[in-house]
Amino acid sequence: TMAPAKENGGLDNLAFDMDEDIKDGLKEMREKPSGEDKSKLAYCVTDTPPWYLCIALSIQHYLTSFGAIFSIPLILSESLCLQHDSLSQSRLINTIFFVSGICTMLQVTFGVRLPILQGGTFSLLTPAMAMLSMPEWECPAWTYNASLVNVSSPVFIEVWQSRMRTLQGSIMVASLLQIVAGFSGMIGFLMRFIGPLTIAPTITLIGLSVYQTAGAKAGSHWGISAMTTALIILFSQYLHRVPIPVPAYNKHRKLHFSKFHLFQMMPVLLGISISWLVCYLLTIYDVLPSNPAHYGHLARTDLKGNVVSDASWFTFPYPGQWGMPAVSLAGVFGIMAGIICSMAESVGDYHACAKLSGAPPPPRHAINRGIGVEGLGSLLAGAFGTGNGTTSFSENVAVLGITKVGSRVVIFTSGVFMVLMGILGKIGAVFTTIPEPVVGGMFMIMFGVISAAGVSNLQFTDMNSSRTIFIFGFSLFSALVIPDWLKKYPESLSTGIPVIDQVVTILLSTHMFVGGFLGFFLDNTIPGEQERGFVWEKEEHAEFSKTPASDKLYDLPLGITTFFSSYSWVRFIPFCPWEGENSDEASVVQHQPGEDLCDGAFDPNPPANTKL
Repeated sequence: TMAPAKENGGLDNLAFDMDEDIKDGLKEMREKPSGEDKSKLAYCVTDTPPWYLCIALSIQHYLTSFGAIFSIPLILSESLCLQHDSLSQSRLINTIFFVSGICTMLQVTFGVRLPILQGGTFSLLTPAMAMLSMPEWECPAWTYNASLVNVSSPVFIEVWQSRMRTLQGSIMVASLLQIVAGFSGMIGFLMRFIGPLTIAPTITLIGLSVYQTAGAKAGSHWGISAMTTALIILFSQYLHRVPIPVPAYNKHRKLHFSKFHLFQMMPVLLGISISWLVCYLLTIYDVLPSNPAHYGHLARTDLKGNVVSDASWFTFPYPGQWGMPAVSLAGVFGIMAGIICSMAESVGDYHACAKLSGAPPPPRHAINRGIGVEGLGSLLAGAFGTGNGTTSFSENVAVLGITKVGSRVVIFTSGVFMVLMGILGKIGAVFTTIPEPVVGGMFMIMFGVISAAGVSNLQFTDMNSSRTIFIFGFSLFSALVIPDWLKKYPESLSTGIPVIDQVVTILLSTHMFVGGFLGFFLDNTIPGEQERGFVWEKEEHAEFSKTPASDKLYDLPLGITTFFSSYSWVRFIPFCPWEGENSDEASVVQHQPGEDLCDGAFDPNPPANTKL
């Protein structure tokens, strides 16, 4: 996550060794002098890679998020009585990808403006299933018998669509909480109380809380998952500086070979693709068992072939496609609990994304916009009828740390791909053949990086202080113990009011909420000042406020910030940046020719003579 450093001599390490007249070549990557940290970014937030790299890297992000987004409709389909209607399941899958793509483009363009991908959230899946499990919404017994289900029958269509409409309305109403919290500035106000000891356990638990899921998927075939993990480690850590010679042509050197750092740019995509191909070959030669009872069956690539055949070539999701949404009061409160957890997770994701993409920490107005746009995304998801909301994807934040590509243009392109995949049903369905152990091996890397990124926030606190050690350790351990206990004894929490029981149960079952809340409460009540890390945060923001590059990073696009900068009342809008307060500094600090935003990137480990 370090900004590229300038060398005083020696050869530059180029990602693509092309002549100066090739406009679409990769950005020059420079090694640090000996003795310094050699981690660097290939592309910063505002950089634009060549179109072919944008496509490849955006597909990698799409593949990383695919498993989580795709699994949500499949998990929800049983509660919607759709377990025997694969065509409707396919339409739900297309819809959630379509909406996720739109929300991703909105977030990158008008939201927090960081390279952060949006998709379905598991924090809303639990309350949704809890609502649909209530007696009035239990599926009729005949829907569990495939021979009795006529998917074209108006009776069956009304059975599942009535449940979907109620879920839609509840999500839309609950999303108003997130919209208000973001655009009113409530989140930005709370950030003055949220420091590293709140952010660190929240981000760390994003990764640690899914260890069971990762273990279950990887355990479906440890050989395949270990191969996937080993390939990603090999490409990203051992071979990332090894260039691949590729043919190139220009008018000066004619046909020649150039150096392309393939392993650094696309380690996850390469690892998944090779393991996927191996599973395909083992499937067509019947090396993997065809009997579902035998170990290794889930590594086959032909398990979901019916999804590809059932999916239509073209489908166009639209708001209200299942009918007029309805509202359930109990469902609204349950979904709101999930929304709160999603907001806490997203604030942590913003900081992790900024850290891994080499950007300065997001200012309050950017965080306000990010949360507000996520609320709008959940509102859109409810209107379109995905059965879910949207949130920032932690898995894709981890990809930034591995590939060293923090360009938001890549994430925007991923959003375009998701919209296309939502329309082209069959092409999107092809990716459902990715075996579970391949996904599990990828999770071993992705969530490990996320957990480490969370712990790294503690570097700004005093780790020799018993106060810091106590708050982080207690928050982290309690967030692992309490949800696990509640999962084993769900009936032990009873207030006599079902709605309150549901809300409290959902909150205490979410690792990130428990760890973040305890860290927030203890950090703001236990006496301490220098140990908290807030001095670093204030000085860091002050330092970046003097850098034109960092001033512009979180500005609104299309000249919106510049247009409104002449109006003094803009300073009172919580989600709008205001240039007036930095105009004097901007006139003093000139943007040097050839300087780019990478030079103002956030450096978590500055040299000893750098003032923090």
